[in-house]
Amino acid sequence: MLPAMIKSLPEWLQRALRNRVFLMSLALAAMVVGLAWSYLQNDFHRGQLDPKIPFQIYVPPEAPDYRKAESWFLNPAIARYSADPRKVDVFFIHATSYNGGGGWLAPIDKGSAVREVEQVQLPNYAGPFAIGGNIYAPKYRQASLFTQLTGREDARQAREFAYIDIDAAFERFLKSRKGGKGFVIVGLEQGALLAQKLIRTRVVSDPELKAQLVAVYLLESLVPEEINGKSYLDLPACAARVQTGCVVAYQTVASEEPESLLLLLRRGVYWNEAGYLEALDSRPAICVNPLTGAAGGGGVDEKASLGATNATGLEWGTPPALIPHKVSARCLRGLLTVDKPSSPAFKGADTWEGARKVNSYNLFYGDLQADFQARVDLFRARPEKN
Repeated sequence: MLPAMIKSLPEWLQRALRNRVFLMSLALAAMVVGLAWSYLQNDFHRGQLDPKIPFQIYVPPEAPDYRKAESWFLNPAIARYSADPRKVDVFFIHATSYNGGGGWLAPIDKGSAVREVEQVQLPNYAGPFAIGGNIYAPKYRQASLFTQLTGREDARQAREFAYIDIDAAFERFLKSRKGGKGFVIVGLEQGALLAQKLIRTRVVSDPELKAQLVAVYLLESLVPEEINGKSYLDLPACAARVQTGCVVAYQTVASEEPESLLLLLRRGVYWNEAGYLEALDSRPAICVNPLTGAAGGGGVDEKASLGATNATGLEWGTPPALIPHKVSARCLRGLLTVDKPSSPAFKGADTWEGARKVNSYNLFYGDLQADFQARVDLFRARPEKN
């Protein structure tokens, strides 16, 4: 019927309509091809990272010995320098740096994975806690990036396995630190997921340890507020910077990359009561805006930002240059939506794998630094209990 209608129109209008239909058909075809290519590309990369061996018969790499310096990225207790008694101790758990392909878990001496932590993650994400903190950062047999890109049971088992090392490293941390002056736990992405179990099983169940906890920072991680009507971590989300014993947690989503939202939600998991990982599904997540140190609330504009930075490649201990007043953020449905600077220093990753790991920059470096120091000062100001 439509062609007959077109034929009844003036010739110039017929040509315009045909051209418009052609262009719309071309655009639709291009979109379909683009989506198909995206799916094929994803399948190709996932296939390259698949260990192609069931985790049940996989032989894990050798376990780290946390009495030795080579099992730590940073540990002032066994390094050439001593812990500063004026600082609090910080237990830092790094994010995924091993893509996969060769195995479900990374050996702690895997060169490329080690370099990524040393050159990217430590300067950008442990750095904000270094001025007022003694950083203890263990190496561990991390689960590969592939384990986060599939719902297979053996992938979850690999992610659960990684906690064995974190538990052992934390035990050594407790024996090494001087104790009694407060400590902080910082987890980044995969490290934040492992930190959640550490808090649930080791910290909140021990009144003495819980009393020494200054704060918890779970960065780039979806952390449920409640499970079955009960507080998930048995610690409150931080309501202000004048608070200790609370949780700063957020998962960022760039406002110009809304398509990453579904990927993040699909990857969300939590530890159930039996100690195994389950899908987070639609459970509300904690969102503490690092620009304010408070949970929820409305959007915060760039005037509040204390400094973003790209510290990648800086030698440990070198303070990076901060760019203030360039980042805005708001909590929306449990996710932190951010607008970042247009500088090339904050551009996305160049590789498919890199786009699925933590950024090589920190939009909230200065804000986390100030947040940490405020909570430490408040903790120290508390009267000593006899």
